[in-house]
Amino acid sequence: MGEAALELRGVSRRFGNIEAVRELTLDVTSGSSLALVGPDGAGKTTTIRLIAGLLNADSGEIRVFGTAPRSAEAKARMGYLSQRFSLYGDLSIDENIDFFAEIHGLENFEKRRDRLLAMTGLTPFRARPAGKLSGGMKQKLALACALVHEPELLLLDEPTTGVDPISRREFWAILSELLAGGMSLVVATPYLDEAERFARVGLMSSGSFLAYGSPGELKASFKYSVLEVSCSEVRAAAAALRGLDGVDGIQTFGDRLSILAREAAGTRAAVQARLRAAAVEVEELRDATPTLENVFMQLIGGGAPATAIAPSAKQRSQES
Repeated sequence: MGEAALELRGVSRRFGNIEAVRELTLDVTSGSSLALVGPDGAGKTTTIRLIAGLLNADSGEIRVFGTAPRSAEAKARMGYLSQRFSLYGDLSIDENIDFFAEIHGLENFEKRRDRLLAMTGLTPFRARPAGKLSGGMKQKLALACALVHEPELLLLDEPTTGVDPISRREFWAILSELLAGGMSLVVATPYLDEAERFARVGLMSSGSFLAYGSPGELKASFKYSVLEVSCSEVRAAAAALRGLDGVDGIQTFGDRLSILAREAAGTRAAVQARLRAAAVEVEELRDATPTLENVFMQLIGGGAPATAIAPSAKQRSQES
């Protein structure tokens, strides 16, 4: 077991009558990774800001490499990339990195800056003002600024939201390289497919964990067989299947329908018959491996039969 990069014990934070984070407990060992996953308002950003020392907890304890988040040691060993681009738009790429290096009291950092520019693919644009960069390039610059002091723990708050698909892939390639080099990562994301990359995942709702564990552990805890239907009328299909014997949940993700069945073989014929009777044209009906999307949506539904609507991965890649 490596050194504890991060420990939270019963951490809570309120904003007036809203309990943004509620008795949160987690651990991240040195060189490991954690994804905080959930919709807007789940408590992800508040948790990241508490760890970064930008907010104080109302109760509980936070330790970054054994010290308080606002200690000089924690600040020196931790990097933070905020949800919104917060660099200086009128300064060039080089000038923004230089500014953050000076904040951390760094000297002779030019070679480090050049390595970061090469790693992020920003070298050809180093003289360009940050305000004239694309969304993906802004995030890469923000990452370079967060890395200039060589932190051991990196906090990222929704780093790929609003970023085009190609930049998103490039960004994750950089993060994978950092993780392989021994850096610890804590990332807040609304995307469950991104969470598959992490050693541990915390599925969040209303400020607390619905579930916490490795992606494999979370999917292994899923109690249902999954039948996946591809069809053009997913809402009509969901309505037709509601109440069908043997079906305990219906989840719609873009252009596909996940049916949570107590037993797949016996339910498949009943599903086909019900959709045929409803005049829903089925493109494909197949057995599917449970995903983190299935797990999360069922937890949100509280185990009761429900229809959940969420965007597909294909749709998310087209959002930007």
